[in-house]
Formats: sequence, C-alpha cells, structure tokens
Amino acid sequence: MACFKNRMGVILREKQQKKEKKMEEGRDGVRREEDDVLNPPNNFSMVEEGLYRSGFPEPSNFEFLETLNLKSIIYLCTEQYPEEHKKFLDSHNIKLFQFGIEGTKETIPGDVISKALRILIDVRNYPILIHCKRGKHRTGCLVGCFRKLQNWCLSSVFEEYQRFAGAKARINDMKFMERYDGLHIRQSLYSIIYQYQGYGSNKRRLLDRGEQLTQNPHQNKLVSLR
Repeated sequence: MACFKNRMGVILREKQQKKEKKMEEGRDGVRREEDDVLNPPNNFSMVEEGLYRSGFPEPSNFEFLETLNLKSIIYLCTEQYPEEHKKFLDSHNIKLFQFGIEGTKETIPGDVISKALRILIDVRNYPILIHCKRGKHRTGCLVGCFRKLQNWCLSSVFEEYQRFAGAKARINDMKFMERYDGLHIRQSLYSIIYQYQGYGSNKRRLLDRGEQLTQNPHQNKLVSLR
C-alpha cells in the first residue's frame, strides 16, 4: 500500500506540473487552468504492484488509466466491450481478455475463473487491470482465488472481498472461493522459472525452459515455484 501511495504521489506531482504548463490566456485576458483532474474508476484499488482492480471504467477515467501504463485488461462481463473503450485500448496497445460471467447471484463458474487466473499469473501481461461492472462480486471472486494461490488464509480472503462488496457481499461468492481448488493452476506453474528484473526487484518475466540464462547473478534473482 505504501508503494501505491508513493506512485500516486508521483503521478499527482506530474499532473500538477502539466497543469501549470496548460495555463491559457482567456478572452478577457485572465489566465485560467484547463480542467485536468484524475478520476479513477469506481472501486479502484491496487492488488499487487502492477495489478489493479476496479469497476467498469468510464471515458472520464481514461486519463487516469493512462498513468498506469496498462498492458492488459481482464474483463469479466458477458456484454460486448463498448467501441469507445476498444478505441482507447487500441490506441494504447492494451490487450483485452474477456471472460464472460453473468452478473447474477448464481454460483461463479470455476472453469472461467481458472482461465482468467492463467492470464493473471502470467506477468508478461502486466501491468494489468481486472474489472467487471462494479468491481465487487466477479472481480472479488477472481482476486479471492488469486489470493488463495498466494496462500492467504481464508479469513483474509473474505475480509478483502467484503471490503469491496460491502453490504452486497454474497454468501455464494464466499462459498465458491472457499471451495475453489487451484491445484491445477499450481501444477501448471511447477516448471516455470521467474526472472526478476525491472519494477525494482519485484517485476517478473516468464522464462521459457529453452531460454538460456546469461544474467549477472548479482543483478537478477531466479526463483523456482516448486
């Protein structure tokens, strides 16, 4: 969270500098600032460095999203992505992964969550944003299952889910997260080695088995997920 606050502080300072450069001369000769306010999407938050969650972004949020330098978006609704949003993604080379989940109180489909998790654990897709309609239930379930892969205790998984869902927290969602077995996801990671570089010492790039390691051991740390 401290890292997130520091990043947002840097972003706000940069935006302030831009605002100062955008002072324009009015017709009445009075200098005034253009409206230049960062508006994050509803329910926006950082999950991990380079991994974010939110409700459905509006066009008024696009300028804020630009500051995240997103490479990918995981969209968890069945509705088609709006054309205006597609144009924004195309103009910023952001890849869209859509995994349609109905926004009902029915049980979340485990197979769809597993497919989304395979995208989420591949750090080549980072920085990445997860969103559904309001950033509560579908997004909350995906993040909750991701936390289970991180070996979070169930009470912490539920606390995070409830913090975003609020009074609309669903028992079915929490039962799903409790029962979700990510063993098959873990098995797909056993042969993967992560090479740490960039993002300070925390950015990870998936390294193919056939790729040779030539980095300085004092600069990059290699970790097996066994």
